[in-house]
Amino acid sequence: MAMPTRLDEVTTIEQLLALSDDGCRHELLDGVHVVTPVPAYQHQSVLQEFWHPLYLGLSGHETLAVLPSPADIRFGPRILVQPDLFVFHKEPGHRVREWREVGVPVLAIEFLSPTTAARDRGAKRRIYQRAGVAEYWIVDLDARLVERWRPDDIRPEILDERLVWAPPELTVPVTLDLPAIFTAALGAP
Repeated sequence: MAMPTRLDEVTTIEQLLALSDDGCRHELLDGVHVVTPVPAYQHQSVLQEFWHPLYLGLSGHETLAVLPSPADIRFGPRILVQPDLFVFHKEPGHRVREWREVGVPVLAIEFLSPTTAARDRGAKRRIYQRAGVAEYWIVDLDARLVERWRPDDIRPEILDERLVWAPPELTVPVTLDLPAIFTAALGAP
């Protein structure tokens, strides 16, 4: 699917949010407007396989929540991102009503596609690291692996068997069996 194009120059969040809904995902990466088409089925299938163990691992936990995009996560007047899947802090007993309340996620996950791979590994990675996202996972469906980035990393940790996510808020880490996840979503290699 070809990337949609826009004739309007969009450099601020206000301009971005004023656009009419075209069914695509719009982000502002350091003032650069990017448009992503609807994700492919395999993208969403793998996303679901990651979401489920994260959701189960956070069930009953009052201060962390996991959600998929679309979402409008803001890191400043010229940065609005929509991570494919993300975990964020919430106040116990407080119901989040607006995206502005989400703040900086503790975990952001992007699932690579041919149209987003360079951006996910480049501009978005730098934005997530600079914003202080504790962990950023880049999920490579073709290679069936995860690149784990932390704010100060200059190279990712590459995981293809087991991924253990242990934020300080959890007493029991979430463990992901990556071969099982990829096989469930994509079939046998």
